Amino acid sequence: MTSSRSWRSEEVARNDRALLRAAREVLAVDGAHASVASIAARAGLGVGSLYRRYRTKEELFKRLCLIALREYLDAATEGLAMDDPWEGVMHYAMASIRSGPASLASVAGTFELTDEMIELAGQSDRAVSRLVERAHQAKVLRAGVTPVDLELLIEQLSKSPLQEQLQRQGRTELDDAARNARQRVITIALDGLRAVPAGPVPGRPPGYELFAVRWAPSADGAQPPE
Repeated sequence: MTSSRSWRSEEVARNDRALLRAAREVLAVDGAHASVASIAARAGLGVGSLYRRYRTKEELFKRLCLIALREYLDAATEGLAMDDPWEGVMHYAMASIRSGPASLASVAGTFELTDEMIELAGQSDRAVSRLVERAHQAKVLRAGVTPVDLELLIEQLSKSPLQEQLQRQGRTELDDAARNARQRVITIALDGLRAVPAGPVPGRPPGYELFAVRWAPSADGAQPPE
C-alpha cells in the first residue's frame, strides 16, 4: 500500500513538472493565448491531467509566476553570497536567463497578483539593487547601469527566436549549434555591462547555416499553419 502511494506521488510530481515545463515552452511561442490543449499535448498528457492539477489556466499561470519569483530571489541571494561582486551579478543574470522571464511577460496583467507574489517581487528587487550597488562600489559594473537596465536585458536575452524556430521546424541536427550561438550572444551582451575590457567570446563562431536552414523546405514537406 505504501509503495503504491509512493509511486502515485512520484507520478503526480513528474506530471506536474512536465506540465510546468510545457507551459513555459508554449507560452514562449503562443503568449497568453496559449491553449490548455497545446500545453497538455506538449507535456505528453491529456487535458484531464492538467485540469486535475490546475482548475483553470489562470491558476497554472499563477503557479508559474510564483516559481519564477522564487527562482529570481534565490539567484539574487546566491549572488550576494559570492565574494566577487561581478560574479554575483553574473550568477543572478545567467540563472534568471535560464529561468526565462520572457516566456512569462505575456501573462502580465492577465490576473490579480497575490500578496505572496508582491512580497517575493519586493524581496527580489531589493536583492538585485544590492547586487548592482555592490558591483558599482567595486567599480566592476559599467557606470550608469541600473537594476532595471539589468532586468530588462535579462528579459531580452531569455528568449531565443532562433532556437524556437528550429524546434518548431524539427531541425534537431542544429540544436548544439543553436545553443552555442545563443551562449555566445548572451556572453557578448552581458560583457557589455563590464567596467573593464572583457575576455574572449566563448564557444565556436556560428555559421550562416543557422539562418539558411530555416528557409529550406521542411524534409517532410509540412506546410506552415494557416
